[in-house]
This record gives sequence, structure tokens and C-alpha cells, in this order.
Amino acid sequence: QVQLVESGGGLVQTGGSLKLSCAASGRIFSLNTVGWFRQAPGKQREWVASVIDTGNTYYADSVKGRFTISRDNAKNTVYLLMNSLEPEDTGVYYCRGRSTWNGTWGSWGQGTQVTVSS
Repeated sequence: QVQLVESGGGLVQTGGSLKLSCAASGRIFSLNTVGWFRQAPGKQREWVASVIDTGNTYYADSVKGRFTISRDNAKNTVYLLMNSLEPEDTGVYYCRGRSTWNGTWGSWGQGTQVTVSS
């Protein structure tokens, strides 16, 4: 199985930017979908953005126009560029992939913490 590891989180001021990385242990094209999710304290985990194998991207309304998801197959990495960050964006960010081979979703990893100061 392709394993994904998130990195790039940190502390940023309101209005700032942060770029998260989702690195695959194997070939990223083995995953037909890679999604970013986040979970704020006391809240359920929510979907943020996805990129599929055609290159099409999809975004939650809450981040549309501010976040950009991209996929670099040569580097086996999916990125999430977050601009115009708001305190509401604070949370643990996770990436998760769906296998092209069998259509199953991978398990949740450790995630990376994003904190936006107000």
C-alpha cells in the first residue's frame, strides 16, 4: 500500500499563508484520489479539498478561492497551499488517498497541526 505522511504545519498569523505536503511512500499515481481533511478541537473531521487522477480539483465552500490543491506525480507528493488563513482554519490537517488498484481508502495518519493566530 501507498503510505502518506503530512508535513508543513505550523503557526501563522491571520491573513498569512502556509503550504502543506502529503508525501507518498510509493507512486502517487497508484491513488486515483487524494484528499485533504481537517479537524478542529471539539469538532468532527471535515473534508477540505481533493485532487483526482484526471487533475480535476474540488474544494469545500469554506476554503474555495483561498486554498489550492496540487499533485506532483514526479515527486510523489500532493500539496495544499493555504492563503488568506483565518482562525477558523486552525486544526489538524490530514491527507488520505483512495487506491486505484482496489478502490479502498487508506487509514488516517498523524496529521500536521495548523494554528492561525488571531
